[in-house]
Amino acid sequence: MTLDRDIMTAHERGDHSRLITLYTTAADLAPDTDTECYLLTYAYIFALEQGDEATGALFDRLRRHGRV
Repeated sequence: MTLDRDIMTAHERGDHSRLITLYTTAADLAPDTDTECYLLTYAYIFALEQGDEATGALFDRLRRHGRV
């Protein structure tokens, strides 16, 4: 799967900004809520570390699922 490969490449390169986008995309495609929230958590952590504007939206998604 290309998304998996892209995530691994971004990790190898330390491209945290790209990881926010990739993990969010993976969460959007997740087959169930648990997987979605698992992936959103990674996106959220990288967003926090980067001070990215996506932080609020990611937090809101996790909160809607009762995960924060």
